Amino acid sequence: MFRMHWKSGTVSHCWLLFCLLGTVKTVPIDKIKVNQVEEPVERATLESPDTGLYYDRYLREVIDVLETDQHFRDNLQSANIEDIKSGKLAKELNLVSHLVRTKLDELKRQEVSRLRMLIKAKIDAQQGKDAGIDHHALLKQFEHLNHQNPHSFEPEDLELLIKTATSDLENYDQERHEEFKQYEMLKEHERKEYLKTLDEERRKQEEARFDELKKKHQDHPKVNHPGSKDQLKEVWEETDGLDPEDFDPKTFFKLHDSNGDGFLDEQEMEALFTKELEKIYDPNNEEDDMVEMEEERLRMREHVMKEIDSNKDRLISLDEFLRATEKKEFVNAENWETLDEQEVYSEDELQQFEERLTQQEHVLKVKSDDLLKQREELQQQHDQLQAQKFEFQQAVQQLEQQKQIQHVQPPAGSNGELQFHHGQPGPPGKAEAPPPGHDLTQTLHQPAAPEQDQPHQ
Repeated sequence: MFRMHWKSGTVSHCWLLFCLLGTVKTVPIDKIKVNQVEEPVERATLESPDTGLYYDRYLREVIDVLETDQHFRDNLQSANIEDIKSGKLAKELNLVSHLVRTKLDELKRQEVSRLRMLIKAKIDAQQGKDAGIDHHALLKQFEHLNHQNPHSFEPEDLELLIKTATSDLENYDQERHEEFKQYEMLKEHERKEYLKTLDEERRKQEEARFDELKKKHQDHPKVNHPGSKDQLKEVWEETDGLDPEDFDPKTFFKLHDSNGDGFLDEQEMEALFTKELEKIYDPNNEEDDMVEMEEERLRMREHVMKEIDSNKDRLISLDEFLRATEKKEFVNAENWETLDEQEVYSEDELQQFEERLTQQEHVLKVKSDDLLKQREELQQQHDQLQAQKFEFQQAVQQLEQQKQIQHVQPPAGSNGELQFHHGQPGPPGKAEAPPPGHDLTQTLHQPAAPEQDQPHQ
């Protein structure tokens, strides 16, 4: 939950800037009472969880830096929500200290660098690493800063940050409802697809099992209407351990104002519904879906805030709380319809959802087939290259063998002629040359020497 904590001496108006930034389930807001002095609190205990915004870190770091400037805080005390929404308060940024402006400039440069890295990673994944990137054009999609000036943090940047965060967080609950609807439709679609894979007998067994689990989930104790007297008294008795006959709304409020700021924020309100949710959902039960439990918690919180938060600042003051307890609906509340009694989606919505899934599956199949085809082509190219490599290696080996044969030759004479040792035959078909000055005719007419008898062994 997003939570800002000012140091001692800060008044509730300091929260007007950030009232706009909170709050969904994960984004609570604290508003500090006028002239209330808080004891110093260790920073480690004030770490604010992620708001869910993609620029959450940048938002929190900007707020932390602005918190250090006394002049900005003083002007914030006299501001109202309209001044903040209109951007009037953002102009006060021109009067903050040079050190604060320098820190804000550095934060913006870091954020622009981070966004550029995100853009590059996305483009690389979609188009490859060699794709050209127009960062200036693509940065336009990010509305929480002025992309035309990536180097310094100006009043316009603060105004854009406030307006964008306000809009995003106001739509956060609706986006969560839509995500839950998609989740439920996908769950039903997968169940139906699974049934198609079964034979008739097993399909009937599975459908009977599904109906049984559904009935088990619906068989739970009565759920009190969120924010009603019965619901709060149950918390008073079972959580606070107090006598229900002694129930007092003012005391109850102070008990559950856990940070003692004089307001119940959305986180503190949701904590009050835990007992009711435990009646419906048990994480150990197969029939209970914890995703549905969180959706139920969100529905309860939205309902109570709508009924009690009269000024729509997403905080419940003591006065607002006490006025709600004086209404007749507080005592005579209607039965609360749980999520399993609601129609999360219509048949038409489910049909459209399944058609979109079919289209997506077709696109994925086409891509998969294309990738397989490319893989086969690459494999063929690889095989061809391997064959060519083998042929080349064979040719090299043959050349090496021929070269070795050519190197093994008889010794040459002084004039380059080949010489052979006595007793060794010359080249085939070639007689040994006579010595110089020898008469070839005498040699031809000289009778052959008689053969000598070989001695007997």
